[in-house]
Amino acid sequence: MVSNITKFIKYVCVQDAVYWAPLGLDGYGSMRYEQPRTIKCRWTDTTKTIMDNNGSLIVCKAEILVTEDLQVNGMLYLGDLDQLTEEQRNNPLLLDEAYTIKRVDKVPLFRSTDEFVRTVYL
Repeated sequence: MVSNITKFIKYVCVQDAVYWAPLGLDGYGSMRYEQPRTIKCRWTDTTKTIMDNNGSLIVCKAEILVTEDLQVNGMLYLGDLDQLTEEQRNNPLLLDEAYTIKRVDKVPLFRSTDEFVRTVYL
């Protein structure tokens, strides 16, 4: 059974974003990415100080509610794949508006082991 909170999250996640999952570093120290795909999200531009996964304080540019698991060091772009050139699809670093995911929060819903609220910070 899907909870009302999960239904609400899916209801408010109406914006399209392009997500590039990280594959790891290449032989030259640059991040490699999977092929991009469109996801649904609720993107809030905000400036706040957060702690990253290494315990360092950083300033994030956006807080994004998502409906699926995303990974730190992946990239997000607010928009649709159709807006991007083939070069931009293959290399998100060519986009000024594509940002690296700096932190991922995944909190289980109360009394649930399989439903979560997922927030990523750029």
